[in-house]
Amino acid sequence: MQESTPPEKTTLKGKTALITGSTSGIGLASAHILAEQGINLVLHGLMSDEEGASLAQEFSKQYRINAIFDNANLMDSDAISHFMENAIKAMGSIDILINNAGIQHTESVDTFPESKWNAIIAINLTAAFHTIQLALGGMKQNSWGRIINIASVHGLVASKNKVAYCAAKHGIIGLTKVVALECAEHGITANAICPGWVDTPLINDQITDIAREEKRSFEQAKYQLITAKQPLPEMMAPRQIGEFILFLCSDSARSITGSSLPMDGAWTAQ
Repeated sequence: MQESTPPEKTTLKGKTALITGSTSGIGLASAHILAEQGINLVLHGLMSDEEGASLAQEFSKQYRINAIFDNANLMDSDAISHFMENAIKAMGSIDILINNAGIQHTESVDTFPESKWNAIIAINLTAAFHTIQLALGGMKQNSWGRIINIASVHGLVASKNKVAYCAAKHGIIGLTKVVALECAEHGITANAICPGWVDTPLINDQITDIAREEKRSFEQAKYQLITAKQPLPEMMAPRQIGEFILFLCSDSARSITGSSLPMDGAWTAQ
């Protein structure tokens, strides 16, 4: 029997990735991982134009890539349209789309503010719909694309006091599945990564509060917080998620699409 010819290997160097929420945490770490491979970047986040331009310049200089910045308001569909149009005009196309931006508010359902619900759904879910919709044309034209949505373990299971966050993260997993089905024949994959505890400044603030309230050391409070949900007693570094994103962009992952991929220390195995 004649062996089939393997598909031509894709070179990631020179492709362009757009990462929402890429000025800190998971987004920034992922930007560094991709830039190390020669992938051009569209950075986005809560910075002034001057600060963002400086960050983009740092990336360009360090990795010898093209990098630009935009601080578009992801609650505004018109702002997202301008953001995507400007990015595509500047870079030619968006080959890799990483929807990472997100906000959080914790409160019980009966008192959860409507304004917080609307903001979380807009930024954590609706913005991803808009960016995907606007990126797909170029991806289909090029017969190649990678859409990676940063969901959460809370897209798979729920926790008290996180009604809007859980709703948005469950929603983005559904969005991911539909995009994967519709784009499977176009060389485009769509996947959702579902992290558990990630070591970020926001989490460290929460640990500090627990330590103060319960009169424990920082390390004791950290262990308590992690193991209350997650059997693996350690937080993940943001860079680990960036490395997983890079794998999902590779040829080795071309058959992985429509998946909700936990990185949760066995949180959802229970």
